[in-house]
Amino acid sequence: MTRRPLARHVLRTLSLAAALGLWQLLTSLNVDLWLRFSQFPTVADVARTFADRLAGPDYWTDLTDSLTRILTGFLLAAVLGVATGVLVARSRLAEDLLGPVLEVVRPIPAIALVPVAILLFPSNEQGIVFITFTAAFFPVLVSTRHAVRALTPVWEEAVLTMGGGRWRILGSVVLPGALPGIFGGLSVGIGVSWICVISAEMISGQYGVGYRTWQDYTVVDYAGVLVGMVTIGVLGWVTSTAVELLGRRLTRWLPRTSYVPAGRMPRRARGTAAAVPVGPTTKEDVPHDQLV
Repeated sequence: MTRRPLARHVLRTLSLAAALGLWQLLTSLNVDLWLRFSQFPTVADVARTFADRLAGPDYWTDLTDSLTRILTGFLLAAVLGVATGVLVARSRLAEDLLGPVLEVVRPIPAIALVPVAILLFPSNEQGIVFITFTAAFFPVLVSTRHAVRALTPVWEEAVLTMGGGRWRILGSVVLPGALPGIFGGLSVGIGVSWICVISAEMISGQYGVGYRTWQDYTVVDYAGVLVGMVTIGVLGWVTSTAVELLGRRLTRWLPRTSYVPAGRMPRRARGTAAAVPVGPTTKEDVPHDQLV
């Protein structure tokens, strides 16, 4: 039985409320079993600190700086990652020239490139954008490359048969057909970008959510640390949701399927299935050799 949208939203809200309630209960009672909740700030402490931060200008400055860095690096990675993925998937020469370099650099964690960014770029701001770009670039590249290579050649042959050229194939077959895979890489890339931009801000930033979270840790303001973590989580969820919604809008021509648990069938479907006759029901439906 499929839940209605309102029921699903209520269920998700209750799930979040239950998690917050458990957090408040464990920290207010100073529960120390294996995890030391007595050292953890309560939900009320975090809420008060969060309200104080919202009233000041520093929080909004940090928020703006982190969003600017993440969007700049991510958009660059989206454009260059898709272009490079298509090029490597469609051209053997590009694959031979770029493939070895990309495969050597790809396993290196983006956060490990912080010293390289400090040495290469004249400002920390440009270095942080570079780290963000690198984090998102490779998931987009790999997803695009696999999506393009998985396309059936029948579509391309049909365009060639109708007189289409290389650019026609790229715009009518390659990019539309690879869109689901491309947006899969973009969804992964935006999440990895948030991880790396926060880490880069902690190491070499001057403003930003990551920088402020690290500063709160150094002065033992654990409620402030939790405010930074919650902010990062909300920002990551909002940006990932935006990418997912954009992907659904651009790929709405694809067939959609709804999840039905195994062994379960809607009542209407069960009633319909039961109404369909399994065998012959009239004399005309019975084979002649079975008539008595």
